[in-house]
Amino acid sequence: MPFVRAIELYQQRIQWLLQDSRKVFGLIKGTKVGLMVDVSHMSYGPRLLDFQKDLLCLIDEQLCYKKQLYCLSFSTEISPLWESPKNINVHVLHEARQWIQQLEPGQGCNLLKVLKHVLTMKELNSLVVIVGSCPDQTFEILSDYAQQHMLGRKLQTHAVTYDCSNPAVLKNLAEALRGHYHCFSSKGENFYSSDVDLLLQESQKAKDLLKSIKQTFQRRTGGSLISRIVSTEFGNAAPSSFLPKRLNHKGPLIIQTPGILAKTSTDWLKTNGLKAKKLNLYQVLAPSAFSPVEEFVPILKKTVSSTLHEKAMVQFEWCDGTVKNIHVDLPVLCNYQKLLAKMVRIYEKRIDWLSVASRRIWGSVCERRVVILVDTSVTNSTYIIHIQHSLRLLLEEQMSNKDCFNIIADCSYYWCKGSRNLMSALRRAVEVDFKDKDKHKSHGLYLLTTGIPDQEIVTIIRTSLPLVFNSYSIFFNKGSTVQRFITLFVQYIYFC
Repeated sequence: MPFVRAIELYQQRIQWLLQDSRKVFGLIKGTKVGLMVDVSHMSYGPRLLDFQKDLLCLIDEQLCYKKQLYCLSFSTEISPLWESPKNINVHVLHEARQWIQQLEPGQGCNLLKVLKHVLTMKELNSLVVIVGSCPDQTFEILSDYAQQHMLGRKLQTHAVTYDCSNPAVLKNLAEALRGHYHCFSSKGENFYSSDVDLLLQESQKAKDLLKSIKQTFQRRTGGSLISRIVSTEFGNAAPSSFLPKRLNHKGPLIIQTPGILAKTSTDWLKTNGLKAKKLNLYQVLAPSAFSPVEEFVPILKKTVSSTLHEKAMVQFEWCDGTVKNIHVDLPVLCNYQKLLAKMVRIYEKRIDWLSVASRRIWGSVCERRVVILVDTSVTNSTYIIHIQHSLRLLLEEQMSNKDCFNIIADCSYYWCKGSRNLMSALRRAVEVDFKDKDKHKSHGLYLLTTGIPDQEIVTIIRTSLPLVFNSYSIFFNKGSTVQRFITLFVQYIYFC
């Protein structure tokens, strides 16, 4: 079975990653590697010997197969082995082994100085940082400097904490640079590897899918898993049999109180957008933008335009179509880059929030008065579990703070009977549920459907929507076969 083979493959890969130097330092990627070793945590004795032994294994098992290598040890000061990266050969590997055996303990962990030194080497495409103590600089300082100087470069980063009591700074740095992180402890505590963690996540997904399929087969075969019966049932099973179904699907609702005030993305961006935060490019450049000056000089008896040295300012087309002279200081540009990166993380967090639970299906339900139109036509009989589950999530997570709401089936008051009578459902919502719409601050109409209605789109628009066009917002969550209908429908209404 594909899922079983995938799980076995993941387990074999994990076992391979947990052997030899890969267990200590992780899997080193890239062909031109810069190796930076922190010696501030070392002390003379068995600990130093173990560390040197592990580094020698790293040279013999992984780094010897690279194209170029650059080695550097650091504490308060840096101590490079060579002035520039060297092509891998027997002589270079011998020098690297001797260098490891001659490492001596130091004081301090000046990682910022290391980055300033090694990021000037354009030949390298992979940086490996091995740290045993907390860096002297904060995460913000290290992250800002590294991101600014890695901009536009395809440079892989691999951060390793070796018996480090405070690995948080290096882990956060690796995540900020979208690199790999590996945490090793000789005592077997707090082991972590981003590569292993990724495989574990994929393995768990495969296990969950395999468990879901087995449960489906057991329900359909009454507990019997005879292959012939299973294959027959699998071929004849309706699509709804394989849709997710919660264990307490028929149990009471578990009502949740929304933790934050729901807002549409349009309203949210009014306070969190780049323009609201004054991070629009033109807003940032405005203090340093100057218009060309033209004045009439009486002594010359003609109009003279101002000139400037081409290196002093840059000509930039402004939002109104004019050309302005721009001069931006590097610290201002770096600070702007930092603020943009922060806003990107905020937007990604908002997207993640909108992509889970009931918001993934319905979006963020923000109105105080809500009417939900549900397509329960006979063609949706195979998807009824999915429809019920979607409604259940909505009721549990987003309806508890509403003034009032109603659920209307498109065809009748029973599940999966008749055809898609969207006209009747819209009239019911407009004439009854929104009759006293002025008493509520906001109104929302949500349609969950998987196909086009029985009536013509123009007929629906003319008979139903003129009554509600300027009164409240209409939202749609569409199925896979309703794209053309929704596109035509939205062309005639106000969609927000």
